[in-house]
Amino acid sequence: MQKLIECVPNFSEGRDKHVIDQIAAAITDCEGVELLDVDPGKATNRTVMTFVGEPERVVEAAFQAMKKAKELIDMRKHKGEHPRFGATDVCPLVPVSGIGMEETAEWARKLAKRVGEELNYPVFLYESAASAPHRKNLANVRAGEYEGLEAKLRLPDWQPDFGPAKFVAETGTTAIGARDFLVAVNFNLNTTSVRRANAISFDVREAGRLLKEKDPVSGEEKEVRTPGTLKAAKAIGWFIEEYGVAQVSMNLTDIGTTSLHLAFDAVQDSAHARGIRVSGTEIVGMVPLRVLTEAGKYFLKKQQRSVGLPDSELIKIAIKSMGLDDLSSFDPAQKVIEYKLADKNAGRLVSMNLVRFSEEVLSESPAPGGGSVAAYIAACGTALAGMVANLSSHKRGWDDRWEYFSDWAEKAEEIRRKLVSAVDADTEAFNRVMEAYGLPKGTEEEKSARSAAIQHAQKGAVEIPLQVMRIAASGLPIALAMVKEGNPNSVTDAGVGAAALHCGVYGAYLNVLINLKDLKDKELASSFRIQADKIIQESQKLDNEIKELVLKMIST
Repeated sequence: MQKLIECVPNFSEGRDKHVIDQIAAAITDCEGVELLDVDPGKATNRTVMTFVGEPERVVEAAFQAMKKAKELIDMRKHKGEHPRFGATDVCPLVPVSGIGMEETAEWARKLAKRVGEELNYPVFLYESAASAPHRKNLANVRAGEYEGLEAKLRLPDWQPDFGPAKFVAETGTTAIGARDFLVAVNFNLNTTSVRRANAISFDVREAGRLLKEKDPVSGEEKEVRTPGTLKAAKAIGWFIEEYGVAQVSMNLTDIGTTSLHLAFDAVQDSAHARGIRVSGTEIVGMVPLRVLTEAGKYFLKKQQRSVGLPDSELIKIAIKSMGLDDLSSFDPAQKVIEYKLADKNAGRLVSMNLVRFSEEVLSESPAPGGGSVAAYIAACGTALAGMVANLSSHKRGWDDRWEYFSDWAEKAEEIRRKLVSAVDADTEAFNRVMEAYGLPKGTEEEKSARSAAIQHAQKGAVEIPLQVMRIAASGLPIALAMVKEGNPNSVTDAGVGAAALHCGVYGAYLNVLINLKDLKDKELASSFRIQADKIIQESQKLDNEIKELVLKMIST
């Protein structure tokens, strides 16, 4: 698996587009990285950039961006609402795939060392790359901000990890670290009061608030910290002149512990207790897909509605439930990391409309062929079964059963996704076989390599449709349950879904058989045949049962 990391540097400039564009260009000029997002904030005077790539290339791009920021940003002139202490205020590296946190932290240390030595200003490490426990929390590292940095650098406990231990007025300092995905979010309030926004932030943030209590023995007052309601959440209140509202600005440092939707509800509850409401939510930078799909499911469940819906529908629910489009339009294609990272060539067939796909099948090209069509037909079948489950969950008088049908719909959606992916996977498997047959065969070595490549590709050409058989067959119990227990007005939809699923199983079965004959490993071929025969027999049995039930129900 390719090693990928994300870098999310925050630069202390959010108003001068010329400066922002030059820093962004320093990133895009580096080969092998993709700049996913540039998110400037006028009031905060801060820009968050997000880019991804292989570790070495990301570190190079980060260095070049920080070098450009040093040239263009003068911290002596900087003012903004957000806490800051440097031109590149913070630069976290985030593991995306194929790499763990420990290795990511090592890359952060390499970057910090280079910045300190070559750009010649102090650098601190934080989070998983921190050199000491008291430096792990970014808030501690940045405490005192730019204005207190000169004095802080004279303290023994706050000597920089890299670079000179001196105050560089133009540049300030930078915190470089490694962390998990962090969701930066601002909750818009229907008030202009920073005091009330701060009170809400104290209610919900993990650090809570400091209260003075009188010691019952000595009578002296002492400070006692009362924690807030949310773990792994940092928050402050501020007023954004650009929007004319106060906000609770929050960083969710562990979305597995505290999700965006739970944070929204906590802020909403605290605001409501003060006669205020959350009018909308502003996500800063980008988020993983699961942040929005989990939010969509959460709000649907609160409404006792089925969650067995495609991601696009779940995202719509999340947008409307949290007001993500309150201040500006919210485009998932620009805000969701996975969508920006998606291979432009992936899903070539499934991205076509129905007419175009049928035309592609009709063309003289042998692919897409029966395998891809079988997968697509089965995907439509499980979608129909899921549709009946969704309709049943909303049927009047069945309110106490909504969760039962929602579970079936969710299973149907999971199967549909897998089958849709198989549409392109089957064609790609066929293409690999053709490519293997096209390899040179002029020498004995070339013949041997070609033969091995053909057999490897041929094995894949069997495994893909065999997998389609398994997946499609797993959708038949859903169709059966919907025929027996679903909305009776939709029984024929469930019946059509079952027929399509069995058609997909049978179509994939034919593709298994035709590719088995060219597999030289006869023991493996026999194993594949036994598996395929068992699946087709079980599928046929279920399909017959469903047909009989449907015909009986619509005939009475």
